[in-house]
Amino acid sequence: MAANPALQEQIRQLPHRPGVYKYFGEEDTIIYVGKAIDLRKRVSSYFTKQDHNKKTQQLVKNIRRIEFTIVDSESDAFLLENNLIKQHQPKYNILLKDGKTYPYLLLTNERFPRLIPTRNKVPGQGRYYGPYANVTGMNLLLELIRALYPLRTCTYNLSPQNIEAGKFKVCLEYHLGNCKGPCEGLQDEETYNQYIQQIRLILNGDLRLPKQYFREKMTVAAQEQQYELAHQFKQKLDRLDEFQSKSTIVNASLSNIDVFSIASNEKSAFINYLKVMNGSIILTQSVEVQKKLDEPDDEILAPVIMQMREEFESQSKEILTNVAIPSLPLPGVNIAQPQIGDKRKLLELSIKNVLYLRKEKESMNDRSKDLNEVRIMETMKKDLRLTELPKHIECFDNSNFQGDNPVAAMVCFRNAKPSKKDYRHFHIKTVVGPNDFDSMYEIVTRRYRRLLDEGASLPQLVIVDGGKGQLSMGVKALKDLGLWGQIPIIGIAKRLEEIYVPNDPLPLYIDKKSETLRLIQRMRDEAHRFGITFHRSRRDAATLKTELTDVKGLGPVTADKLLTKFKSVKKIKELSEAELVTEVGKAKARILLDYFSQPDALG
Repeated sequence: MAANPALQEQIRQLPHRPGVYKYFGEEDTIIYVGKAIDLRKRVSSYFTKQDHNKKTQQLVKNIRRIEFTIVDSESDAFLLENNLIKQHQPKYNILLKDGKTYPYLLLTNERFPRLIPTRNKVPGQGRYYGPYANVTGMNLLLELIRALYPLRTCTYNLSPQNIEAGKFKVCLEYHLGNCKGPCEGLQDEETYNQYIQQIRLILNGDLRLPKQYFREKMTVAAQEQQYELAHQFKQKLDRLDEFQSKSTIVNASLSNIDVFSIASNEKSAFINYLKVMNGSIILTQSVEVQKKLDEPDDEILAPVIMQMREEFESQSKEILTNVAIPSLPLPGVNIAQPQIGDKRKLLELSIKNVLYLRKEKESMNDRSKDLNEVRIMETMKKDLRLTELPKHIECFDNSNFQGDNPVAAMVCFRNAKPSKKDYRHFHIKTVVGPNDFDSMYEIVTRRYRRLLDEGASLPQLVIVDGGKGQLSMGVKALKDLGLWGQIPIIGIAKRLEEIYVPNDPLPLYIDKKSETLRLIQRMRDEAHRFGITFHRSRRDAATLKTELTDVKGLGPVTADKLLTKFKSVKKIKELSEAELVTEVGKAKARILLDYFSQPDALG
């Protein structure tokens, strides 16, 4: 799509430098923001490429002016583009959802720290762990820690002075064995802090030292014949083993790695994120991103990586992906696409997850479409008082112009969707002049006589374009074929969009906004379009053929041959004498050349 002169001038002013460009539409609003290594090449490609999809064509059509900003590097362009998209939220850019409400676990920085879930980060309150992709996973971890370690849950200020003054009394948690009563000085701070150190390790995904601690405690208790206590430590060790068994374990040497994979279809891109710490996958998150244009995977994945690392506060120095992505503003971070080894296996696990997500979403969409189609057919069955679901519907329409080249069309819908392989054209054979009624009788008769002869299945509903007259002729055709009572038939009158049924002078009332009426109108309009297209092609062909066959000495076979190959008289007229001789021989070539040289010649 060529740019208008004003835009062409703006494009010529663009430098061959990295930067960010902004497209403005109506009312001078930003409709798209993009980045480029070479601004002029990138922007001009929107107006010179011929294979843009419909969405990109629509974007280009709406561009009224262009602004740009030069930057020093591709990374700077990425950051500026990201900030501008967040600020202006342009119509044609992918807008990522904000994930600021992910839950955290807060280990408070008070004496005898508490571990509490929260969604709000307040600086100075302690160390926040997370965020976690979902509340269920966070609660499982919190439940594990509380089962292993007797932590307090109260909000008392457990200063040495307050404890010595006896300001607090133990609560129900103490009597249940979930807390050792530090509020009354029943638990020493050193032991409590040992628990906190192990909890920090668990929250970081490292279970080795906590498991070693409980194993040693169990052994000592058994040696001292404190079998009940040893059993308690064994139960805690079993809880850790069970928790670890539910985690996906990878090579223990793989630590602090972010893994991203992407798979897409025409409408959406699906991204999976795995975070690996100390040989375990401690976080997994999958997202769907709706495409606005025909964005390639690398352009979609790059901003998602930046956002998800920010949301989940990743400090990983290594990122694995399944596509090569442009330079990201992440100093010291290595981005790779491993082909072999344990890192490749880890990436393949992420790819497996994202492919499953895509398949599941596509299946859900298909199921949703199927349910939608069934709902429409159920509504039609009810509104039109049919005895069965109209899974197969056929609609007829006549098309002629002042009686010339009369044709008709039939469109077929199956499960409320067009079945174009079943569309049919008809040349009207038995009717002379513009007679819609007799033409309708002819095409309905021909269609269903053929289906009967072939033993093919009959539709559950027939629609004729027209009012009571056309409907009565459709009914007569079915009666003459012995199909009356087997196929329901209705007519739709154009003027008031009224639905007529046989043997009722009054139209059937259907809500103007109903899905039934919308589908009938859609079929009627599709039959009209299909018929008009066929009628025009016949009329045009007949006109051209008449013009050529009027040339004395040129027969219909030669006219057909030339029109089939060159499509128009104008193109035939542009042929050289040598080309005409090659096509039709010397004699006929001379006839045509003489005719074309006349002042009133066709073309």
